[in-house]
Amino acid sequence: MAASADGSGGRLACVGLGMMLGAHIGPRARSHVEQANVVFAAVSDPLVEQWLQGMNDDVRSLQVYYAEGKPRRETYRQMVEAMLEPVRAGRFVCGAFYGHPGVFARAPHEAIAQARAEGFIAYMEPGVSAEACLYADLGIDPGRFGCQHHEASQLLLYRRRLDPSAHLVVWQAGWVGDRQCLRFSTGPAQRALLVERLREDYPADHEIIVYEAATLPVGSPRIERLRLDRLEAAVLNPHSTLVLPPAIALQPDLSMQARIDALARSEAIPAAV
Repeated sequence: MAASADGSGGRLACVGLGMMLGAHIGPRARSHVEQANVVFAAVSDPLVEQWLQGMNDDVRSLQVYYAEGKPRRETYRQMVEAMLEPVRAGRFVCGAFYGHPGVFARAPHEAIAQARAEGFIAYMEPGVSAEACLYADLGIDPGRFGCQHHEASQLLLYRRRLDPSAHLVVWQAGWVGDRQCLRFSTGPAQRALLVERLREDYPADHEIIVYEAATLPVGSPRIERLRLDRLEAAVLNPHSTLVLPPAIALQPDLSMQARIDALARSEAIPAAV
């Protein structure tokens, strides 16, 4: 039974809870959690799940589908099916996801696409992401020098052009080199490959920052600064993010600057007579 124009019938809302418990959730996301017939929670912290249970009587964990050695694609398939089953039964389902539901989260995208393909109303409500926290905690304005974002394993598996005059953010560094998506973390050997790749564009002594957003109001973000050539021995968690500040100054494109200046002169409004 698909949802009708008045909103009755099955529907799906995937919402972001933000990074910090209780502090980052928006009014619309909170309303969906409170009003849903069933809430599926993709959160690894039991405290967050208990907090959700205070807003809704039927909260079910999606974390049960994760397992060491289990292909991540199978986990996501099961998550999608779990959320869609009550939608097909005509219920309002809310998927509550850590951070932003559309950032490094495949299940919400796939669940929404599948629900829409089956004729149901399905949508996403954004949340405060790790990226937003990173900008605030590290004092980075991505508009000043530019900012590149790459997933760690993807950076190794594909030929990507890095710009050392911009900030570089490397996500999921603790999982780098897990090509089969079977593990919760990888080790120094895989990390050495990441260092080797980054050394193509950055010097060995370039400062990098290991960053983890705070998840509790009483906690603090992890901001650990070290040299690039010390990364192999660093402690990295699955949610650890690497930030490389610019290594060189912005390189002026004098030819393009001259063309822009010429356009400005040609479009100048003549002075009043």
